Amino acid sequence: MNRYYLILTDSGGIQEEASVLGKPKLFLREVTKRPEIAKARIAKLVGTNSQKILLETEKLLNDKNVYLSMDREAALFGDGRVQERIV
Repeated sequence: MNRYYLILTDSGGIQEEASVLGKPKLFLREVTKRPEIAKARIAKLVGTNSQKILLETEKLLNDKNVYLSMDREAALFGDGRVQERIV
């Protein structure tokens, strides 16, 4: 995921994991169990409507300011270094 330009997902696990990456995220759900991610403005809950998904994706691909507004890390569920600690 770290190599991606942006992330579109409906996975709850990926919502959490991707929050430590400085990549914009679009959540393809009507509701999320992790509203703190959207509140931190590192992701946007866009629902399942294909037109809205396309519109929001195009904004991130074509408008650098929109992209940069979501292009930052937020350690809401840890710092992303658990694998180092386990090893």
